[in-house]
Amino acid sequence: MPFTDDALTYLETHGIPPLPAATDSGLVDAEGARIWYAAFGSGPPVILLHGGLGNAGNWGHQVPALVAAGYRAIVLDSRGQGHSTRDDRPYSYELMAADTRAVMDHLGIARAAFIGWSDGADTALVLARETPERSAGVYFFACNVDAGGTLPFVFTDRIGRIYSQHVKDYAAMSPTPDAFEPMRDDLGIMQKAQPSYTAADLASIAVPVWAVLGEGDEFIRREHLQYIADTIPGARFLLLPGVSHFAPLQRPGAFNATLLDFLRSLRW
Repeated sequence: MPFTDDALTYLETHGIPPLPAATDSGLVDAEGARIWYAAFGSGPPVILLHGGLGNAGNWGHQVPALVAAGYRAIVLDSRGQGHSTRDDRPYSYELMAADTRAVMDHLGIARAAFIGWSDGADTALVLARETPERSAGVYFFACNVDAGGTLPFVFTDRIGRIYSQHVKDYAAMSPTPDAFEPMRDDLGIMQKAQPSYTAADLASIAVPVWAVLGEGDEFIRREHLQYIADTIPGARFLLLPGVSHFAPLQRPGAFNATLLDFLRSLRW
């Protein structure tokens, strides 16, 4: 029977599976920050960008599946999160995109596919818009591109479980382990105001995009993802049944199958 953890109770007691042994890992200097990365396997490069408050280890269910399918999986901790540092500038998706390009340059990766979850999805979309020549495509999971795309916040036990995991991970990984709350609050400022893409901005994106959402997402309006798919030329909308904002952890087998379908659809 496929593994499921819809309420994230398994995560609460067992955590997320650790990432496998990396073929390469380290820190890259980028825009006043030091960005931690790790790479696994060989083949076409796939860069996974985690959500806000999280870290690269949130992809513990996805990296082994990508490596087994013949891809080179690269993860990184976004600035100020996980093992990565930050400078005094406000957070922005443009800075995070620049950080990602710095990791790509360090690894000698000219072009990659991007898997973005929540904040990571917006970073991936900024990369596609700013430097399309470096993007083979974007799997845009569970984020908004303007203020109208979000639902009113309602706390749930499931959100509490993932939040507690983020707090524990931050304390264990960060070079500033007592700074979780300032990081959280500063990210929140960015999330409320950015990226504020217009329909014309979306229409200018010229790489393949899948706009993907769990049918029970706690934060993002379904019609907003449909709008993104309808506005980006050639984009596809995909609704994942039975899951929420945390699909990569809730039903990783089903989620990974959609990742592989997306990657097989690209022209490398």
